[in-house]
Amino acid sequence: MHMADLDGLKVAKNYHVDTPFAYNEGFYVKGANSLDWGMQKHLSNIFDPKSGNTVMFAFDHGYFMGSTAGLERLDLLLPQLAPYVDCFMGTRGAIRSCVPPQITKGIALRVTSGSSMLQSDLSHEVVAVDIEDAIRMNADCMAVQTFIGADGQLSSIDNLSQVVNAGFRYSIPTLGVCAVGKDMERTGRFFKLATRIIAEMGVQIVKTYDCEDFEEVVAACPVPIVVAGGKKLLERDAMHLAYSVIQKGARGVDMGRNIFQSQHPLQMAEAIRKIVHEGASDAEAWEFFEDATH
Repeated sequence: MHMADLDGLKVAKNYHVDTPFAYNEGFYVKGANSLDWGMQKHLSNIFDPKSGNTVMFAFDHGYFMGSTAGLERLDLLLPQLAPYVDCFMGTRGAIRSCVPPQITKGIALRVTSGSSMLQSDLSHEVVAVDIEDAIRMNADCMAVQTFIGADGQLSSIDNLSQVVNAGFRYSIPTLGVCAVGKDMERTGRFFKLATRIIAEMGVQIVKTYDCEDFEEVVAACPVPIVVAGGKKLLERDAMHLAYSVIQKGARGVDMGRNIFQSQHPLQMAEAIRKIVHEGASDAEAWEFFEDATH
């Protein structure tokens, strides 16, 4: 029997020779193209692959403020918020004790500490969490408070570099949190300087604040920017902030107080989600929020 006669008996292999290799577009997270698989996997747990954006929920306020209004019972709040956020940002103490492990959201682990509200200057921190514990917690990124233009700038950049070095060793991204020293103005000029310095140190994500010329800050920063919500605003104003920064190129928002100090935290989180992932305007998000809370 000639071998060709057997061809009809089995399903022919199909190598799709006319179809170019599919994975040639690079990776969707800004600046992460040449990172390895593990690092990109962690970034995919933070930034939604469809929208490319993230809704982070920060509840790390307790590490320097103690029990904050709205965060008294993390064990009750966090599981309820989980469906509406992409990434939880907190300390290892709060995450281990209050986030059930079956919640499969991204984890941004706060790794610096040493400040408290009892100090006049918050810019002196230390790296408090070692890389082995970040690995044990399956952290998707490690968050480092970074003070540019403050007393503690040198030790702050030293902290950041230590964490970035350890992160590269084990493929865990670092989130550089741009802190504003008490003598610094929150100007576009300052944020252009600070975000760029932090990115140049090797982080994969920068968290910062909105400012004038924000789209220029984004353009000059070679990694994604996530915007901190900051102090509690009126819900409508917080939605406007989220819409405005996403329009100008931010890849996400990190809302803490603007969610947990809202009278309706779950509906607020869902409204922010619509802006960040579904392209809703602040007016549409507000309409959703009004309907959902009345």
